[in-house]
Amino acid sequence: MQPHDFWQEVHPSGTFDRVGPFSGFYPASLDDGSQIRLPIRPLADGEHALASLIINQASFDVQDALAADLAPKLAAYRPEVIVGLPTLGLTLAAAVARSLGFARYVPLGTSKKFWYDETLSVPLSSITTPEQQKRLYVDPRMLPLIKDKRVALVDDVISSGTSIVSGLTLMASLDIEPVVIGAAMLQSERWHGKLDAFGPQWRSRVAGVFRTPMLKKAGEGAWTA
Repeated sequence: MQPHDFWQEVHPSGTFDRVGPFSGFYPASLDDGSQIRLPIRPLADGEHALASLIINQASFDVQDALAADLAPKLAAYRPEVIVGLPTLGLTLAAAVARSLGFARYVPLGTSKKFWYDETLSVPLSSITTPEQQKRLYVDPRMLPLIKDKRVALVDDVISSGTSIVSGLTLMASLDIEPVVIGAAMLQSERWHGKLDAFGPQWRSRVAGVFRTPMLKKAGEGAWTA
């Protein structure tokens, strides 16, 4: 596959072997059995790898499929508003909000506008951009949309847990406790410890479209779960 071919097609159930070894891509399965091919990214140690999802590079069909799978899982928690984490989480949050029939969603941001209040922000880092020191902001004009509401906090991927904890920290500073956390991909289990440290209640409130394992090298270009 060419790099631009990933995340472009939803394949029927059973198209790809789910057991492995895997070479070139990992087949993630949605609840209905349909599959999406994810590129495999080797880690620095050369012995482990992770499946990758860049949702804003995905086709609209894939984005719609991910939103359609996640929306009912969030609906079970009766959210009143969807709050999206930047940057890639905004793509999924908007699609999920539309799928749930909401007229809008609330995007958080990393770009400070001149009317923003620094006290309505927290530090933010990402597993994919660890060298960038950012802050996570909520537009003060959006506060009436989320205060005293049942909030669903949505990101594209939960990997290390750093981004989602930043989102929870910002919500906590506003006296908001989200009723559910949503993501397209729950990547390995590395995020468990960080989320558990933030609060023991949170892991049970996480809803994902699919989970992907930490992969181990099984020969040249081959990986096993």
